[in-house]
Amino acid sequence: MNLFFWILVLLAAVWAAHWGADQVAEPLKKLRQQWGLTEAAGAAFVALATASPEVGTNTVSAIRGLSDIGLGNLLGSNIISVPVIVTVAYVASRKGSRAKGDRRLMRVKPEALTVQALPYLAIVALAAILTLPQPWRGLQPIDGWIMFAAYFVYLAQAIFRQRQDGQEVRWQKKEIILAVLGAIALGAGAYFTVIATENIVSALGISRLIGGLFITSTLSIAPEVFATWSVARSGQVTAATTNVIADNMVTMTLAFFPLALVTLPIEDLQLFSVNLAFVALLGAIYAALIYFGSEKYSFQLWEVVALSGVYLVGLCKKDGAN
Repeated sequence: MNLFFWILVLLAAVWAAHWGADQVAEPLKKLRQQWGLTEAAGAAFVALATASPEVGTNTVSAIRGLSDIGLGNLLGSNIISVPVIVTVAYVASRKGSRAKGDRRLMRVKPEALTVQALPYLAIVALAAILTLPQPWRGLQPIDGWIMFAAYFVYLAQAIFRQRQDGQEVRWQKKEIILAVLGAIALGAGAYFTVIATENIVSALGISRLIGGLFITSTLSIAPEVFATWSVARSGQVTAATTNVIADNMVTMTLAFFPLALVTLPIEDLQLFSVNLAFVALLGAIYAALIYFGSEKYSFQLWEVVALSGVYLVGLCKKDGAN
């Protein structure tokens, strides 16, 4: 009964975070138009909304002394999100009324690689350098500040590359109010996500890190899934596809920050290393498929399936190891 209750609380918390992300995402999309940003650069701003559940979850985890849940959420969400979001974008773009040309292809713009994918791989490498070597193993405050600064370097390069003339945008009082309410809902959703996960892993008798990897992270990408479907159906395939990398960038930097501030030792180095390597692997495969795939700057169905296959094979091996 107690387990069932906390599962309901977890689902409600994720729904609240999803609703809040929706309310904050629309004003951020308008900012993209007003500032003349490209689709890939605009994804960086939308990601501030869609990845905010992960940031909020990790902040609450750090405050409540449950950093293992946050660390598992950070790694797990960056692993599962790449194949899931690319698959959702592909299916949605095939169903979208604006899909043109070869319907077997989901075309993206070159900026998907240069503005998002390659900087993301650099951020993952930086995280490995800061956390894995013996002399400074674990997450310390200095690591958090370095990753925090790295995010703004990434954001700056995304904004100033291929910037266009801005458009006139009208702001309504209602959407501003909803954005504020959305931010509150995101905070509440993040808080209860941590509380619910803490109670679920306790009831199941599993570690908090595993709970974060497989429970919190799976549900925390829900806002990204809904946003990706909507954006891809509208014809903005590059924005929809790069949103996952922009979200992961926020997770690896801004969501890394609160965990590092409270200092988090890595107790299971093998589990941490394997999952961080898997984060890098899926990011590298994403970039490679864009550039070296059957057709440059596109995804074919078999490539989308292969990306999901890599995730499933890795998941099975990790489960066997655990």
